[in-house]
Amino acid sequence: MALINDIIQLGKRTANDIIADLREKSIVVPAWGGRAGLQSEYDPKKHPVMNKSIYPDVAKSNGEVDRVTRVTYNFQQLAVKRMTELCCGVPVKRVYAAENDRQKEVAGYLEKVFCRNRIDSVNVERLTMLYAGCEVMTLWYAQEQPTTAYGFSSPLKFRCRNFSPMLGDVLYPLFDDMGDLIALSVGYKRKVGGKTMAFFDAYTAEAHYKWSDNGAGGWELIEQDNIAKLGKIPAVYMYRPTPIWEDTSKIVYEMEWAMSRNGNYLRKNSKPLFCVFADQEVNYGNEGNEKEEFKAILQYPKGSTANYVTWAQAVENLKFHITELRQSFFTQLQLPDWSYESMKATPMSGESRKQLFIDAQLKVKDESGRLLEFFDREVNVVKAFLRLALGESYAKDIDALPVENIISPFTITEEKDTISNLMTANGNKPIISQREAIEQLGWSDDVDKTLQEINEESMVDAFELTQ
Repeated sequence: MALINDIIQLGKRTANDIIADLREKSIVVPAWGGRAGLQSEYDPKKHPVMNKSIYPDVAKSNGEVDRVTRVTYNFQQLAVKRMTELCCGVPVKRVYAAENDRQKEVAGYLEKVFCRNRIDSVNVERLTMLYAGCEVMTLWYAQEQPTTAYGFSSPLKFRCRNFSPMLGDVLYPLFDDMGDLIALSVGYKRKVGGKTMAFFDAYTAEAHYKWSDNGAGGWELIEQDNIAKLGKIPAVYMYRPTPIWEDTSKIVYEMEWAMSRNGNYLRKNSKPLFCVFADQEVNYGNEGNEKEEFKAILQYPKGSTANYVTWAQAVENLKFHITELRQSFFTQLQLPDWSYESMKATPMSGESRKQLFIDAQLKVKDESGRLLEFFDREVNVVKAFLRLALGESYAKDIDALPVENIISPFTITEEKDTISNLMTANGNKPIISQREAIEQLGWSDDVDKTLQEINEESMVDAFELTQ
């Protein structure tokens, strides 16, 4: 792999050649769009049962169209939501091991930068992009806008933005022979003056380059920014080789076909039939309006019988088939099926319900490797931006501050058990003050006044006991 300086040689190489080299992708990631792309599995409207060329409606001789039953399940979307909730239901926590007062100060600034960018919501968005589209890139950038939102007077305002194939972006990470990221590029389309134009941005540790489509099948450089002071690529990237639902789409399709075909049979055969078994011909059609007649008289030949005939369908077999497929879907993916119907079907104690999350917690541990690597790199990028805002006097402490990202898999917890465990660990000593308890309860409109009244009542009780 050539060095990034050998690839980007402005004036010596054409823009088309530079971009062609930046588009070299050493990793294999499934495509999002297209007939066989991930979107065709993720979007229920694109499932085979909705394809009229595979499963057409029935055209009648009179020109009318008999619509067939089409039942879809969005289990792929559900798997993405479940995995995102398991990883981010308890927000990712950053632990700062500050060794001096200056590092404690820097830790507060860093946390405020993340909070002001609503990092918890950003995490939910980009994990959804990762588990559905298999790729996500988060770009951090600074605006020259003075602010005090981070706890100090900063000349820069920090922002972040996500890019993903789900948004129509194409990501191009470029790695060297040692596996280090040397450039991160993204291709996208935007409307400019009512016209859709294609753009290509490349980020290195020294510069940001932006090309646009010149309309003649080529590219031209329209922007170049020097970011050598930052010392890092101002973006982070992660990917996974398969979507989170992996190879279970066939199970979903089978459920959809079974339910759709059964729906056709139900519509055709569920109409009740009134049958008369007689040796003579019986005339029908003389019945009056049921709203006007208070009774009806039917006359049949002697020895004949009449009753309703209903279709005896194999409901239990269909129910068994769907249940087994659904269970197989969640079992293969190590995801809990915690829908309301599933949870209420089997009465369990609180401790038993916690056991449902064991497999899911192991799944989160398996996924946490790439996530923690991504979050650690992001912390380093934000540190670099913070170093620009605070100046060189803080540079040493910013670089030396240890930051650990912690992913806590979501599980069912009871506050009573947590409090009991904490009090047992500290020798049954109080763990919060009385004022904090009143404030957390939320019943009092004026916490200080309530606390004062409680203290006054305690003093009165103590006075009465001494008399």
